[in-house]
Amino acid sequence: MDFNDTPEEAAFRAEARAWLEKNAEPKKPGQLHEMKQNDERLVPLTKEWRARKFAAGYMGITVPSDYGGRGGAWIEDIIYNQEEAKFVTPRQVASSLGLIIPTILAYASEEQKKFHVGGILRGEQIWCQLFSEPSAGSDLAGLRTRSRRDGDDWVINGQKIWTSGAHQADYGILVTRSDPNAEKHKGLTYFFVDMKTPGIEVRPIKQISGVSNFNEVFFTDARIPDSNRFGREGEGWKVAITTLMNERVVAGERPPPDFEDIFALSRQLEIETGPAIGNSAIREKLATWYIQTQGVRLTRMRSITALSRGREPGPENSIGKAVSAYKRQEISAFGMDLMDMAGVLTNPDMAPMRALFQDALMESPSSRIAAGTDEILRNVIGERVLGLPREIRVDKGVPFSDLVNSET
Repeated sequence: MDFNDTPEEAAFRAEARAWLEKNAEPKKPGQLHEMKQNDERLVPLTKEWRARKFAAGYMGITVPSDYGGRGGAWIEDIIYNQEEAKFVTPRQVASSLGLIIPTILAYASEEQKKFHVGGILRGEQIWCQLFSEPSAGSDLAGLRTRSRRDGDDWVINGQKIWTSGAHQADYGILVTRSDPNAEKHKGLTYFFVDMKTPGIEVRPIKQISGVSNFNEVFFTDARIPDSNRFGREGEGWKVAITTLMNERVVAGERPPPDFEDIFALSRQLEIETGPAIGNSAIREKLATWYIQTQGVRLTRMRSITALSRGREPGPENSIGKAVSAYKRQEISAFGMDLMDMAGVLTNPDMAPMRALFQDALMESPSSRIAAGTDEILRNVIGERVLGLPREIRVDKGVPFSDLVNSET
């Protein structure tokens, strides 16, 4: 595989870099974001940034032009993201566009595609993902939020949890149980919902990092029109798989710190025996993380190549997330250990590399749960990538209402 830019790709990269230099500030060493997720300025700045990117043709690079995108190739999207990563831009708000937009494009009506995809790209709409529940996190098909048909509407009752950015979102994608007498994977129906709908209550959850990006969301007789349904009634699991496979593509790219950051820190710090980079034990760890980083990068490029040829995202995208989430947690903890007593500093103006490792240590455990736990991803890789025998399912063929603890 040749990773060098073609003349056309090099020209696009230069164009994107020139635009970013005029519209954003380059990152300082170790810098991630200027604002935390609960900063009230974040949403308006994110919407404004998306609007500027849209006007310049850099929002929705792979989205068809009929729906407001550039209609470009996947490699252009990769190149632009590589360049933007070098600049300070507003961090992700609520759910990634990489999982919301593909679901809309696959299942929404033409009118909905043009209104919502265009609205997202122009920075007018923020979306969240209403999937996990107190009793259905990794086992998403075990969810209990009920949807009941009432004429042209559906009445929703239940609870979602760990919903990123629900307090900031304009719309959300929602999976519900519409038929408790069907098997748990077959009795689900998928909707999108206006988050201002009466009967929807959002309660932020205070996190150890000091932010409140996660939320509980309660539905009490909330009414959703049937026109907001994605896919057929009872086939919500099929739609959810589309969302989840695209989520794994996005989740494979984790935020810093990564190998480059811990390598830079090792070059900066002095330990008892001299420069940290000269210590053989530290170099061994760096070598391991370098190999993992390159493996994830090459696996991701293989997936992107498949996408560029028209294939749907597959289970192999679980590899990047399973490796990167754990690696980020390890690197964060090791970086703080290297700093010795300075590792407890959280002030970015005082801590080495602007407290990048300290911030990440508080956040990184959630990365091993969001978008699929380590255990779920290993099952996916084992069964659907390596072809190992599937786990025994005692709930197969059993109506959800007959399962233990399935009260709704």
